[in-house]
Amino acid sequence: MNKVKKNPHYVNNKDFHDALVAYNMRIVAAKENGTSLPRISNYLGECFLKIATHLSYRPNFVNYMFREDMISDGVENCVQYIDRFDIERTNPFAYFTQIVYYAFLRRIQKEKRQMEIKDKIIERSGFEEVFASDVGGINSDYNTIKDNVHIKLHQ
Repeated sequence: MNKVKKNPHYVNNKDFHDALVAYNMRIVAAKENGTSLPRISNYLGECFLKIATHLSYRPNFVNYMFREDMISDGVENCVQYIDRFDIERTNPFAYFTQIVYYAFLRRIQKEKRQMEIKDKIIERSGFEEVFASDVGGINSDYNTIKDNVHIKLHQ
């Protein structure tokens, strides 16, 4: 009675490759017929989502507040670059994992830039004086902060 627990983020590389080959054949046929490009299959979308979700659990990505944004960026980049995959290669999992990995890094850099901009705005607006602790080291309550803001604005 040994039941093997199946990983919910597992992507079978052979099935994934076969689905990519089938999609690539539909792209070639659409280009020959002059029709619009076909939609990717649900299976390919699920594979992209599984790759991105599992990669987001790595220790270097797991604690970011914007992890869902990282996952969606990774899936978006996979869909964007699906037609660049060389079907002669036998490891689509590695190809798309790298795409997701670099999408995560780009999102982290983007969020860091936004955080720096936010910090500069707060610094330049003078709000650090309002949020300083009270005399005696007692933390400010809501009314004290509200009063400090009111006093600073009406000076």
